[in-house]
Amino acid sequence: MSLSPATPFFMNPARKPSRNRTAHDWLDYLRESDGLGGILAKTEDLAKLKARLFIALETLDLGHLSSKIEAGWRSGGQDELFLLVSSASIGTRLQQILPSLINELAMNGLHCKVIKVKVKPSAPAWEVKPRENTKNIAPKGLNPVAKKSWQDLLEKLEPDSDLHKAVERLLQNKSH
Repeated sequence: MSLSPATPFFMNPARKPSRNRTAHDWLDYLRESDGLGGILAKTEDLAKLKARLFIALETLDLGHLSSKIEAGWRSGGQDELFLLVSSASIGTRLQQILPSLINELAMNGLHCKVIKVKVKPSAPAWEVKPRENTKNIAPKGLNPVAKKSWQDLLEKLEPDSDLHKAVERLLQNKSH
């Protein structure tokens, strides 16, 4: 394609896709198995997993830990279960009962060969706070050294001079 120097190439922009076509693309995506249907199916599977895990933990007298455990399958298959826990003590307690937990889950219709327990990284104890905007804040009064310097200057000036009056006003305004 050749352009003449008088015709800039940016004068003929590409056409925008029509909004109707974009809406149809989204509808097609949502209808596909990996679209919204797939997301909803995974969500439903995780809810069932959580419910079965709760029943198994209740049987083992650890139902109170259910709210502190996030469960999920390893992305490769449905035979390796991951439990993400909020503290090391919960993780240790679960490690102690893993064989019993696997058996209880199997009795509830959830078959897995391996359960891996991981501790969630804790949130930092410190917090990053934004700095105060000090650029627009007016200084509040004079520091003691500056105040003394201005008072010394005031004593040296003629009482009727304009400069004496200006320094006097400065000291009155900045002493608040």
